[in-house]
Amino acid sequence: MTAIIILVILVLGFGFIVMTYNALIAKIEATRNDQKQIDVQLDRRYKVFEFLINVVKKYMDYEQTTLKDVVALRNQAQQAKASGDEPGRIAAENQISKIASGINIVFEQYPDLKANQNVLQLQEEIVSTENKLAYAKQSYNDRLEDYNAARKSFFSSMIVSLFKAKLDVEFNYWQLTQDKIAEQENYTVKL
Repeated sequence: MTAIIILVILVLGFGFIVMTYNALIAKIEATRNDQKQIDVQLDRRYKVFEFLINVVKKYMDYEQTTLKDVVALRNQAQQAKASGDEPGRIAAENQISKIASGINIVFEQYPDLKANQNVLQLQEEIVSTENKLAYAKQSYNDRLEDYNAARKSFFSSMIVSLFKAKLDVEFNYWQLTQDKIAEQENYTVKL
C-alpha cells in the first residue's frame, strides 16, 4: 500500500514537472515568435523607406542628412542583429522611428512632393507600419512579461533551476530610454 502511494506521488510529481516544463517552453517559443513579428514589421519599414528614398530622389536632393541617418541606422540595426547585440539593435530601431515621425514635417516643406500620389501612399504606409510595429512591440513585451512571471513563480522557478539551459532565457524589452520618458513627461503644449 505504501509503495503504491509513493509511486502515485512520484508519477504526479513527474507529471507536474513535465507539464510545467512544456508550458515554459511554449511561453519561450511564443515570445520568440513575437520577436520575429517585430522583425517582419522592421523589414516592412526598411522596404517602405527604401521606396520612399527612391521616390523622393526623383523630386529633389532631399535633406541629405536625413537620408544618410536613416541608411546608417538601418545598417547599424542590421549589424547589431547579426552580432546578437539586441540592446544596440533596439536603440537603432528606436532612432529610425524618431526620424519616421518627423518625415511628415519635411514633406510639408515641398508642396510638389507632398501632392505626389506615391508620396501620399508612402506617408500612409509609414504611419501604418509604425502602428503595426508599435503593436508588435507591445505584444512581444506582454508575452515576455507573461513568461518572466511564469518562470519566477514558486514551483516553476524550481523547475527552471533544474533545466536552466533550456528554461532560463533572457529577452530584452522594447522600451523607451529614460531620457525619452523624461522628455515626454515634461512635454507642454506651446500655443
